[in-house]
Amino acid sequence: MTYHPKSDFIAVMIERGFLADCTDYQGLDEALIKGCQPGYIGFDATAKSLHVGSLIQIMMLRWLQKTGHRPITLMGGGTTKVGDPSFRADERPLLGPEQIDANIAGIRKVFAAYIDYDSGAENAALMLNNAEWLDDLNYLDFLRDIGRHFSVNRMLSFESVKSRLDREQSLSFLEFNYMILQAYDFLELNRRYGCVLQMGGSDQWGNIVNGIDLTRRVIEGEVYGLTSPLLTTSDGKKMGKSQSGAVWLNGDMLSPYEFWQFWRNTTDADVGRFLKLYTELPVDECDRLGALAGSEINEAKIRLANEVTTLLHGSEAAAKAEATAREVFEKGGVGGDLPTLTLSAADLGDGMSIVQLIVKSGLAKSGKEAKRLIAENGAKLDDAPLTDAGLMIDAGALAAPIKLSAGKKRHALVKLDV
Repeated sequence: MTYHPKSDFIAVMIERGFLADCTDYQGLDEALIKGCQPGYIGFDATAKSLHVGSLIQIMMLRWLQKTGHRPITLMGGGTTKVGDPSFRADERPLLGPEQIDANIAGIRKVFAAYIDYDSGAENAALMLNNAEWLDDLNYLDFLRDIGRHFSVNRMLSFESVKSRLDREQSLSFLEFNYMILQAYDFLELNRRYGCVLQMGGSDQWGNIVNGIDLTRRVIEGEVYGLTSPLLTTSDGKKMGKSQSGAVWLNGDMLSPYEFWQFWRNTTDADVGRFLKLYTELPVDECDRLGALAGSEINEAKIRLANEVTTLLHGSEAAAKAEATAREVFEKGGVGGDLPTLTLSAADLGDGMSIVQLIVKSGLAKSGKEAKRLIAENGAKLDDAPLTDAGLMIDAGALAAPIKLSAGKKRHALVKLDV
């Protein structure tokens, strides 16, 4: 990237590695130096929490506000009823209004940790729901006033759609309408709030370009699009997944300790890059920490885990997670903040197999995986190798909590509710 920006926001996006592409670098840059500008990212409500794969977009909104502009978090209460087909092999399950509202309520909790909605400042964030303007659209009016601006030929050429059709996988008319609705969101946000910027992952490029084109045609205003790279880890894995599943941002779906541990387990090659994207440490410090080698890189990983966890869950949760990790890994103890499975006497009955406990504690996804873990000497019970997949655990064995381990880095407590 050779463009030398004038605005603080574009400078941060380039310097910290957020920028994949922009529809007009110079035009956006000039707009941003004129004063507070609103920019938005849309989030569909397909689950009760966003996962760590969305964190790069949340950090972009945070930096937008920190550099003096107004972030808009647009919840897809309307578009979730259709489902984004971008780069998917199949159609998303359709959700009902009650489930969508419940998901939005869960997702709202995350944003408040990163973005200021309540200060009353000129750049205080807005949280909006596109159901406000999509739910009551008149279909014929929408086709006549909005649909006429879209070329089906062009829509079919977008990579997100083309890749699906090239694989001869069905793309329903319902899904095909998604990009028109998302484009309409940008038009409405520009009309209502003067929004000049839409951001998203690079898989949203086609949708963003559609929104810019529609807004320019209908209003003749200048609007811009900016995308972030789709992140994978250095070993090629999709960002947002761990051995035990999705890395959720809501604390009631993934504990702060497990969130902290995800970042502590970052591969050496990703530390510097992740520090720039997911923390606010100065870039020079991110580079210094990322260049450490040997055992010193582990302290950089702890710094990464602490900084990211502090932003989401607070400094106390980060400190507690680090203390638990040191207790578990360095001293061989139990630790006070480990994921805990609490069983009632009724749950336990006459006893429960160790395989069931490993699955219920989240250390394995299935009984088959738990048995394989035991057979390959990857499971431990109170730090001792677990070799008997038929072992039964009864109330006597749970007189004190027991610690289960899968490999060297994943642990859980099991205790009896008395």
